[in-house]
Amino acid sequence: MIKIEVSKGDLTRENTDVIVNAANNSLLGGGGVDGAIHRAAGPALLEACKKLDGCPTGEARITAGFKLKAKYVIHTVGPVWKGGYQDEPQALKAAYRNSLLLADEHNCKSIAFPNISTGVYGFPKVKAVEVVREVIEETTPDLKNLELIKFVCFDEENYQLYLHTFMTND
Repeated sequence: MIKIEVSKGDLTRENTDVIVNAANNSLLGGGGVDGAIHRAAGPALLEACKKLDGCPTGEARITAGFKLKAKYVIHTVGPVWKGGYQDEPQALKAAYRNSLLLADEHNCKSIAFPNISTGVYGFPKVKAVEVVREVIEETTPDLKNLELIKFVCFDEENYQLYLHTFMTND
């Protein structure tokens, strides 16, 4: 069974096999967690991302972690919230699922996620954690290598939501 952990802190300091970057479609850096990961990994990450030629919303791409503790960075693009009428929940689900599957394909044992799309992209936090719970339940039976899924929350609201969702049902 895959272990789930929830913490509050800095995703760039995680010592998991892979950390997930909540990227924009260009993959060339941005604000929030994306900018923090690019700064922590160093300029080689940007060069690697340039070779990927972007990433559509809901899909995922992988690079080395460079100066990070993590061996890999999975870059995924979550949806911008537009009221829920443009399949945003399905796009968010795809972003998490594709990240998990990509990590598993690369024989990763541990993965750390930020709270994708709940910052400047405006996805409602309560709705997002429901989507994440669903995708974890649906995807984990298919994973062969992952042993740990960690959610690293930046803000207190997400931290409390993830604790309530994942840590009280053990």
